[in-house]
Amino acid sequence: MANATVSQLGLKVGGSDAKELFLKLWSGEVISSFETQNTTMDKHTVHTISSGKSSTFPILGKATASYHTIGNEITGGSIGHNERVINIQGLLIAPVFIAEIEAAMNYYDVRSFYSKEIGNVLATTMDKHIYQTLINASRATALQPQDAGVQVTKATFLTSGADAAEAIYEAAQKLDEADVPENDRYAAVPPAVYYNLVKDTSAATINRDFGGEGSYADGKVLKIAGINVIKTNNLPNGQNITSGVLDGSDGTLGGDFTNTGGVVWHKSAVGSVKLLDLQSEMERDIRRQGTLMVSKYAVGHGILRPRSAVEIKTV
Repeated sequence: MANATVSQLGLKVGGSDAKELFLKLWSGEVISSFETQNTTMDKHTVHTISSGKSSTFPILGKATASYHTIGNEITGGSIGHNERVINIQGLLIAPVFIAEIEAAMNYYDVRSFYSKEIGNVLATTMDKHIYQTLINASRATALQPQDAGVQVTKATFLTSGADAAEAIYEAAQKLDEADVPENDRYAAVPPAVYYNLVKDTSAATINRDFGGEGSYADGKVLKIAGINVIKTNNLPNGQNITSGVLDGSDGTLGGDFTNTGGVVWHKSAVGSVKLLDLQSEMERDIRRQGTLMVSKYAVGHGILRPRSAVEIKTV
């Protein structure tokens, strides 16, 4: 009896690695899952570097105006300059090992499930780091030529849709008073607050007769005070983060967020520096008779302009 001619699904034409194409598919699944779950990547300032351990973000102040005295020479004015240095936090990894014998005995493919979970955990971790940095920006002291951050306190922010909307309007006012641009503004709130905004029609957040842009039927709040509203579980509400992955490798990303309700910000509030963008690797380990899958990235997050972030506190 002749042997079957096998069509190897993971073998590239002219190649020798029977899993080469599988790796690309798996990497794509991780990236797709990451992009689906991450809510902050395009909502702050990002630098990509090819080498090194940090990146410098320039910080500029405002110009001044004055009346000219007839006959006097105009010698020019100065605009304040400073810089923020953001360091790479390290290599954050999400690994999984699949034993070959168990994969053979299993009746369903776990690769898709694992790749989705790996993408989710990396996206969630980055989101949490950025939200923590945004809240810390609102608490930061002034770094000339930039002013210190600000907070808004609303005791019933977590329970009242009308009061939550009022707090976001107050945060918008704080941004206006700091001359923060009106475009690229965002507000992040927990799911309970988001749905309170939807349900509380008195808040006029979805009532189009009062300028609301959401939908009661769809359960959506699109904007409040011109600010895009994001529903997320990744805010550090009620947490006091002093150690672990969420605190960052150098302990700079944590804080006491016990009374945090939400955060409103402009894209210029915080920055991230990327050394290694999201990557995935897979390798069969003959010594352990299995396959090791690893997804990873090397980034850092830091404060740029404190007045571009407003924390909403409950106390």
